Amino acid sequence: MTAKDIRPIPNYIMKEIYKRDMKIEPWQTSIVRFYAYLTVWKKELVKVTVAVATIQNKHWACKQVAVHGIHSPECYVRDMEYNYFGYGFRVGWYAEELQSQQKRFEDGKWYPAGAKYYDPYAPLINRGVVGKFPEYKYSAYQLYEGRDIINYLRLYEQYPQTEYLLKLGLGAYTENRSLLKKISKDKAFRKWFAQHRKELALPYGNAYNTTTILQAYKTGLPLKDVRHFLFRKKQFEWESGMAPIRELFHGWQLKKYFDYIEKQNISDRLYLDYLNACNHLGIDMSLKCNLFPKDFTYMHDLRVEQYAEQKATEEANQKQELVQKFCEIAEKYLPLQHNKRSAFICVIAKSPADLIREGELMHHCVGRMNYDIRFAQEESLIFFVRMKEQPEKPFVTLEYSLKTHRVLQCYATHNTKPNEDVLHYVNKIWLPYANKALRQIAA
Repeated sequence: MTAKDIRPIPNYIMKEIYKRDMKIEPWQTSIVRFYAYLTVWKKELVKVTVAVATIQNKHWACKQVAVHGIHSPECYVRDMEYNYFGYGFRVGWYAEELQSQQKRFEDGKWYPAGAKYYDPYAPLINRGVVGKFPEYKYSAYQLYEGRDIINYLRLYEQYPQTEYLLKLGLGAYTENRSLLKKISKDKAFRKWFAQHRKELALPYGNAYNTTTILQAYKTGLPLKDVRHFLFRKKQFEWESGMAPIRELFHGWQLKKYFDYIEKQNISDRLYLDYLNACNHLGIDMSLKCNLFPKDFTYMHDLRVEQYAEQKATEEANQKQELVQKFCEIAEKYLPLQHNKRSAFICVIAKSPADLIREGELMHHCVGRMNYDIRFAQEESLIFFVRMKEQPEKPFVTLEYSLKTHRVLQCYATHNTKPNEDVLHYVNKIWLPYANKALRQIAA
C-alpha cells in the first residue's frame, strides 16, 4: 500500500457515517469523532479512519485522516497530530473552512507514520468486507468487539487460536500476545482455559490480567482468589514499615498470612506489633504455633506484656529524657487538637503516662509497644478521641503519621473498630483539620 493507492470515501460509506453520527452527536458539539471503514486495495485489506466534526451546530464535515493496511508496516496520516501528553488526537479543518488559520501539521498530504501512534478508536462501519478474504473465513471476525479489527486479524494469522477464544466468549483475551503464545504451545493450558471459560468471560474492562491467569493456572486456585491475593500483595508491598512481615513470608506464603489476619479480623499493624514483640523476646517464629496462634488476641497481649516488662527494664535509664522530649513534641503539635462543632473532640497525648493509662483502660497496647518513642522521634503522634460530654473518659485511640499525613490506626476498646460516626469524624473532619494545622506549623 502506498499513498497513491488511497481513494476518496465512497458515497455509501459517507452516508452511513453521517447516519450513525447523527444518532450519537445530533449537531450538539464541536468535539472531533472518529469512524472507520474497510476496503480492499491491491488485494490487501485496509482500514480507513475518518474524522468527523460539527461546527456552530450547522456545518458537518468528514475527512480521511489515517489508513492502515493489514500487511503494511506503516500507516499513512493526513491532517492529524498525535499528542504525547494525553490529549489524544488533533485534526486540522482549514481546508474544510471550519477554522480560520491553518495548523502547522495540516497540508492535505499523506505521510507515513508509526501505525500504533495514529490509530484512534473508531467504530467500524462495514465489518463484512473481511468475509471477502478466504484466509479470514474462519477467524470469527463477526464476534470481534475490540477496538482494532486489523490488529486482531494480524494476530489471527499468527495465532489461529484467537477464533476459539471469540467463540468461547473470551474476546477480552484475543489480543493478549502472552496468553496466545502460551495457548499455542501448552495443550494443558488450552484445556484449562476452556474449562474456566465461565469465570474468564468478563467484559473487556474487567478481564483478568495475564499474571492473574497464569498464577491461577500454576497454583490451581480460583481466579477470584488469585486476583484478590495479587491486589492485596501489591498494596502490602507499598505499605511502609512492613519489612519484618515481608521477611517472614515470601511469595505465595503471603496468602497464608492474609488469610490468617482476615480470619482473626486484625490489621497488619496489629500483627506487626505482635511480631516485633516476639522478635525482641527471641521467640522462635519458625513454629506454626507462634507464627499463627489460634487465639491471636490472647497471645498478642501476652507477648506485648512480656515485651513491655523487658523493655521497661532496658529503658529505665532513658525514661526521663524520653518524657521531656515527649512533652516538647506534644506542645509543638497542640494545634492539631480539635474541639469544634462536633459531638467528639480530639486531644493529643501529653506524656508517656497518658499512653499507659489509655492502653490500660482501653485494653490495647498503645502504652507499651514503642508508641512513646515514635511519638518523641516525630514519626507518629497519638491522639485520643473523646465524647465532648465526657472529655476525660477514654473512647477511641488513633495513631497519625507525620510522614504520610494519614491515620495509621484507629481503635476502640479491645482493638475493636469504632462506629461509623467516629470514623466519619476522624477521616472527614479531624484529619483535614489536622493536616491544615500541620502545614501551618511547617510554615
